[in-house]
Amino acid sequence: MKTTDTIYIAGHRGLAGSGIWRHFTNAGYTNLVGLTSQELDLTNRDAVMSAMKDISPDVVIDAAARVGGIHANDTYPAEFLSENLQMQVNLMDAAHRAGVDRLLFLGSSCIYPKFAEQPIKESSLLTGALEDTNSAYGIAKIAGILQVQATRRQHGHHWISAMPTNLYGPNDNYHPENSHVLAALIRRFHEARESGASEVAIWGSGTPLREFLHVDDLASAIEFLLMNYDEPETINVGSGQEISISDLAAMVADVVGFEGTISHDLSKPDGTPRKILDSSRLRKMGWDPSWELRDGIEDAYAWFVAHATSLRMV
Repeated sequence: MKTTDTIYIAGHRGLAGSGIWRHFTNAGYTNLVGLTSQELDLTNRDAVMSAMKDISPDVVIDAAARVGGIHANDTYPAEFLSENLQMQVNLMDAAHRAGVDRLLFLGSSCIYPKFAEQPIKESSLLTGALEDTNSAYGIAKIAGILQVQATRRQHGHHWISAMPTNLYGPNDNYHPENSHVLAALIRRFHEARESGASEVAIWGSGTPLREFLHVDDLASAIEFLLMNYDEPETINVGSGQEISISDLAAMVADVVGFEGTISHDLSKPDGTPRKILDSSRLRKMGWDPSWELRDGIEDAYAWFVAHATSLRMV
């Protein structure tokens, strides 16, 4: 991959896609292409075929997806399955037809079984049942991995897939119900501090363990993989930092400056009890994350405050 290659980044305005765009721009790539959902509806197969032909990219990075937290996944499983399947199938079929030899499909740790051995190795894929609340999204992402592998095997393209852990950072979604946990906590504690509230309730028991990766680290890993990785098996991208939801809430509250009480809403689901990826394959190749979690939360909160009047709330 060269800095002069035409690189199409699908989903370039989302959390992951915007981080990738920012990183590649800073790294000197001069021919990045991104289209908004208004400019190109990835569920419109004919439109995607036409766009890929016109762009004729050397590299495609598929960071486009309908995403959300536990509530959104559990409430809209049909949309999460259908829309994600349509977008990735259309994009990969169009990339193949346009002769794109290098493609990276961005998945999710939701592909792994609910009770997979921890830390989760790539070999755990398809060895057990998924977490119920996000199984529709997980199945869609598994289908994307299999399409990458099938296309490699049948057509010889050098396509790869990468599975990141829970992401956070600039340009996250701060919807009060549909956001992921870290963004939801940032908004909830910020609003509580601003309103003078004495208590904030977090979902579930607070005991589940999670791993978080700053989106800038994901972006650097994607560039590294496109330069150095060419295997059919998906590869994990994680920070290696694990924290309970209770401890995460306390850390966010401290960063935000909320000094009240943190309680637990036990009517809300916990989700998977523990989820941390085994990213040793990527580490052995020579890539390491650069963000510590607290520093990353401070960065994410600073962005939240600076963009409070124009936050993405869908």
